[in-house]
Amino acid sequence: MKHAYLLIPLAAAAFIGAASAQTKIFRCGNTYTNDEAQAKAQGCKLVEGGNVTVVTGTRYTPPKEGPGAKVVTAPAAGGQRIDSGEQKARDADARAILEAELKKAEARLAELKTEFNNGEPEKQGAEGRNYQKYLDRVAEQKANIERTEKDIAGLKRELGRAGNATPTAVNK
Repeated sequence: MKHAYLLIPLAAAAFIGAASAQTKIFRCGNTYTNDEAQAKAQGCKLVEGGNVTVVTGTRYTPPKEGPGAKVVTAPAAGGQRIDSGEQKARDADARAILEAELKKAEARLAELKTEFNNGEPEKQGAEGRNYQKYLDRVAEQKANIERTEKDIAGLKRELGRAGNATPTAVNK
């Protein structure tokens, strides 16, 4: 027991030595190896400064053919033609959606402008005591108005592209 104090540093040194005695890792393009002979033969580079974790990905397996196999076909694309009647119906649907979005955005803009009150909206709650809250809300309202105006301009551009003429509902 007299020399027990000598065993503690020796055990600690052995533990530290074992932890730091990791093998060298080499990178060979997209693969890694710890075989020094293979690394030298392939001209691989030593990886330094950290641990390496390699996760193998999943591989693509094509669908099975035969009875019970599902075949999924993609919608018309590339060189395939769509019936003109079907295309006109799609265009009309797209135009109706754009017009509805435009009306909603214009209503939202009118609401925002009414609330904004030309840059002087009514103070709410604690804004009478904390002027910075009021200024922050005014700045946010202004940003919302600008964003909504840009949305409206974008919708009008899309409607112009969709029909090559601005619809009467959009003109103001």
